[in-house]
Amino acid sequence: MSNIGTLYVVGTPIGNLEDITLRALRTLKECDVIFCEDTRVTAKLLTRYNIEKPLVRCDEKQELVASKKAIALLTEGKSVALVSDAGTPGISDPGSRLVSELRRTLGSAFPIIPIPGPSAVAAALSVSGVDTREFVFLGFLPHKKGRQTALKEIAASSHTVVLYESPHRILKLCRELSEQIGDRIVVVLRELTKSFESTYVGTLADISSRLEEEHHDRGEFVVVVPSGKGR
Repeated sequence: MSNIGTLYVVGTPIGNLEDITLRALRTLKECDVIFCEDTRVTAKLLTRYNIEKPLVRCDEKQELVASKKAIALLTEGKSVALVSDAGTPGISDPGSRLVSELRRTLGSAFPIIPIPGPSAVAAALSVSGVDTREFVFLGFLPHKKGRQTALKEIAASSHTVVLYESPHRILKLCRELSEQIGDRIVVVLRELTKSFESTYVGTLADISSRLEEEHHDRGEFVVVVPSGKGR
């Protein structure tokens, strides 16, 4: 497989389409095909920068099927870019299974190049004002099995904890987490990098009240929970 191509894992904007690196744009322009979570979302980004490339859907359900297509292309010497709808593939987004399958099939020497980009975790922590020397990123909590255990572990954590949550579940998370951490001050960020970006600082009870007064059913949330050490 001396003629094997390269897989590029490309970070893309988490909201504002201007938040993309020059290297990411060059990679998307030069690759042969782009594997993406949602072709419609990626098409908007490519249109913004006048890039035309074949797109292959690679969402959570199609990831293993897509990996077979990627292997075929790569063994032909094609270069493949992998993107998600926002941020970095594999970080609470599809991508890790495809990378794992490619490594398993093509070998450990197979070239996979990360093209770093925006991160909701890093963006949220940078403006949170909490201790970021050590933190735990949990992504989206399980909806049912293991949820209560996870909430208790967050409350007892000696590190800052970062979570993602959807607009339809944010009030539920605030209520359940409040039962575990009480009046600890947290930071909740909504629609990072977008026009209606909002930051809420306070107890979860206070933040819940503010969200209920506003249109909380839009935009993804990042929740930063400081450690309870020293309380």
